[in-house]
Amino acid sequence: DLAPITFKLTVWLAAVLEAVKVSPLIEKVSDHKDFKKLLRTRTNVLVLYTKTDSSGDPQLKLLSDVAQSVKGQGTIAWVNCGDTEGRKLCKKVKVDPSSKGVGAELLHYKDGSFHTEYNRPATFKSMVAFLKDPSGPALWEENPEAKDIVHIETEKDFRRLLKKEERPVLMMFYAPWCGVCKRMQPLFQKAATETKGRYVLAGMNVHPSEFDGLKQEYNVKGYPTFCYFEKGKFLHHYEDYGASAKDIADWMKNPQPPQPKTPEVPWSESESPVFHLTDATFDSFLEEHPAALVMFYAPWCGHCKKMKPEYDEAAEFHPLLQSPGVLAAMDTTIHKATGERFKISGFPTMKYFEKGQDMYALPQLRSKDGILDFMRNPQAPPAPEQSWEDKPSSVSHLGTEDFREALKKKKHALVMFYAPWCPHCKSSVPHFTAAADTFKDDRKIAYAAVDCTKGQNHDLCKQEGVEGYPTFIHFNYGKFAEKYNGDRGVSHFLFLFSKFSKLSEVRQGE
Repeated sequence: DLAPITFKLTVWLAAVLEAVKVSPLIEKVSDHKDFKKLLRTRTNVLVLYTKTDSSGDPQLKLLSDVAQSVKGQGTIAWVNCGDTEGRKLCKKVKVDPSSKGVGAELLHYKDGSFHTEYNRPATFKSMVAFLKDPSGPALWEENPEAKDIVHIETEKDFRRLLKKEERPVLMMFYAPWCGVCKRMQPLFQKAATETKGRYVLAGMNVHPSEFDGLKQEYNVKGYPTFCYFEKGKFLHHYEDYGASAKDIADWMKNPQPPQPKTPEVPWSESESPVFHLTDATFDSFLEEHPAALVMFYAPWCGHCKKMKPEYDEAAEFHPLLQSPGVLAAMDTTIHKATGERFKISGFPTMKYFEKGQDMYALPQLRSKDGILDFMRNPQAPPAPEQSWEDKPSSVSHLGTEDFREALKKKKHALVMFYAPWCPHCKSSVPHFTAAADTFKDDRKIAYAAVDCTKGQNHDLCKQEGVEGYPTFIHFNYGKFAEKYNGDRGVSHFLFLFSKFSKLSEVRQGE
């Protein structure tokens, strides 16, 4: 039902009609040629058509604030259909604001042509969200069925809620793009309606980097994260993501902490034919065994988990071959000194030692058969392909230590989060690199890459919501702007930022 939204928009547009001052950020257009040029040179334009040139200035401040917030990403224009030139323009584009009762209409144009009528709430947050992603979904709070959710926008509002609210609060920290969040939202809002008056169910988009401190405080390591509060104090998390609305409502009646999960038995403590090493035993083990293949791993690493049974089977079968060498493993998240000594930065890392000497790194060894074939006849692997970071290019390769600082200095940055082994990443690299080289002289624009398998970058990528490779995210002065899900050809990577660069001016002059 769009009636409430239409009413709000009508009231707002009526107020706009009283405005006499127009912000310099709002482009006043009356000539048809100028209008066509505007649509040709800007890809994202919201146009306010009014019946008359009005007096007063109560509401154009909102449009000015929106224009300021989306500067470089979207444009707001104003056409007065009441003057002579404006009337001709409105007639040519077949817009009649007088037919709307209040004498005003908001239309959106995308990539040079009409896209849609703006019918979302006339609020700063909704309009900014719309102009940043005109084809994207509406904000959660715009959904009429989410009226019983308390929608929190700022950390100040969050603290105020906890301080003043006497009823228990279940807070859903989420990110707009998160698939699990989208699946949970209808259930959460239904539970909010069912428990209205007794409990408070609230939602807060904490993906922007300004909420990093809040996420750390409440251990938000992924989305959604549900936190339960009583009288302003955090008690525990709610973790039943497979729940129904009834399950959530029932849980609120008797909130219990998450049941402890059965701890996974560490590989080193399980029945394994592999020799498990520590910092203390590593050197003496290599003295006793002149030839050894060592798998350096991390317990959380998915590829390590997948490889463990293959490695166990190879270790069990290997003695039957009567070939030299043994199979060993080391958890370098615990035994860090050895990991640092051999510069272990990704998992799993396979190394072959002879007489205590590090002979070869063997990234290709993953299967039982491959491991056994190598152990029958240990040979140096083919020369490794030069890594992307080592190749000269205009792409900035960032990590946990310099990611935030580097992006803060760039008005627009497209970041590719990747894994070196990922085939889709490999095919994207030359196109992404070519786009970066094109913009290398533009100080406001950057193309950057983060290897999510390297060192502490795993946590950084998780924090930025990276769920697969490659993931492309557009940042504006270090803040999340949008996820890029377009094609991965060089022309598409170029088009994303060409409208923000002198490159677009050159093209328009051609």
